[in-house]
Amino acid sequence: MKNMKQIFTFLFFIATAPIVFSQAADECNIKYNLFKGEYKAKKYDQAFDNWMWCMDNCPKLSVNIYKYGAVIAKNKFSKASPAEKELGKQLVKRVYMQRLDHFPSDKAKVFSDLATFMASNGAPEEEIFNLLQQAFEINPTDMSGKNILRYFDGVMDRNKETNPQLVFDTYDEVIEGVELKRTSYFKRIDGINAKDSLTLSAKDKKNRGIYQQNLTALEQIESGLDSRLSAISTCENLIPLNKKNFDSNKNDPVWLRRAVSRMFNKECTDDPFYDTLVEAYVKADPSPQASVFYAGILMKNGETTKATEYFKQAVEQEQDPYKKSGYLLKVAQNRMKKGAKSEARSLCYEALKYAPSNGKAYLLIASMYASSANSCGTDVVSKRMVYVAAVNKAKRAKAVDPSISSMANKYIKAYADNVPTKKDLFVAGIA
Repeated sequence: MKNMKQIFTFLFFIATAPIVFSQAADECNIKYNLFKGEYKAKKYDQAFDNWMWCMDNCPKLSVNIYKYGAVIAKNKFSKASPAEKELGKQLVKRVYMQRLDHFPSDKAKVFSDLATFMASNGAPEEEIFNLLQQAFEINPTDMSGKNILRYFDGVMDRNKETNPQLVFDTYDEVIEGVELKRTSYFKRIDGINAKDSLTLSAKDKKNRGIYQQNLTALEQIESGLDSRLSAISTCENLIPLNKKNFDSNKNDPVWLRRAVSRMFNKECTDDPFYDTLVEAYVKADPSPQASVFYAGILMKNGETTKATEYFKQAVEQEQDPYKKSGYLLKVAQNRMKKGAKSEARSLCYEALKYAPSNGKAYLLIASMYASSANSCGTDVVSKRMVYVAAVNKAKRAKAVDPSISSMANKYIKAYADNVPTKKDLFVAGIA
């Protein structure tokens, strides 16, 4: 008899469970839609109770519980009395941490956003740094630009004296992520620009503006990192550091690529150890990028024919047109430093065929025009007209790549100050 009662109880539970679960799901949906409507009407105070009910009872229903909830919780925090501020802060923190439990995608952004809130509300520096470190280890490019720089400051302050290699590695990880994002935005912009400008949709124009704003933000991140790193990223520091770590990393293509790139960007290429690094890089990773660096040292050593072979091989092997453009620009910069301006200019134009939005190629052409002013023309006007061409190229750079506007404006101003004046034109009998 006892067994029969247990069986009936079990059967009753099975029969009624779907109804109970259905009622709970219905209540979740009702309260979710109520608070969502109040949220969209910006009635955050009215939305609070239904939102909190969803937080407690339906945590997996929708990620919007946390996206909208962060705003609702921050509104509550902003209106809290001094005695309730700490409770308000913990509520905001709960929103982010609970989101990580139930919707773990976008983890890096969630940690970064929580760090922003905590930093603006007096949290200890170590707590903020730990949140940023978790975000960085997941995906640094999902962090805000301000937080990337804040995290890098923390890494640098803690390690510049004891572990500079970690500082450089952190920098490299960010820059590599920035480059990937930059290339992605350039491809999208070039795709829009390739369309007929007369039939360009409002959506395309809006998206292009967003991509250009994002490129500007990436440029600011890179500029901020470079300015912070400049104190320790000198040839005097890089060469002994790379020598110290070379033996344990001479077969590591990632370490070699980063070491070579740092020395190249800081113009430490005249040191013999740079050649050693490049040769090890080519051996460890016979990639197009390694071939470009190797072509550079061959050119430096006067082996132009062999260098040209490696360079052509690199460009032919590379499938990504934006990387091709980057390699061409890199070699153009090398050739310009060696005084081969005509060759460098041709390389820049070839780079622009692969990536029309490569503004830095236009800036390099502009700088070559400007540096040729004294060797062109026979009088003041004809010599200074070269600066007109330089200004036009710098303006073109700014037009195709607004993210480098700050740099382009400096070029434009410098060259514009040297174009022929009205007095020059009058004396020459032109005006």
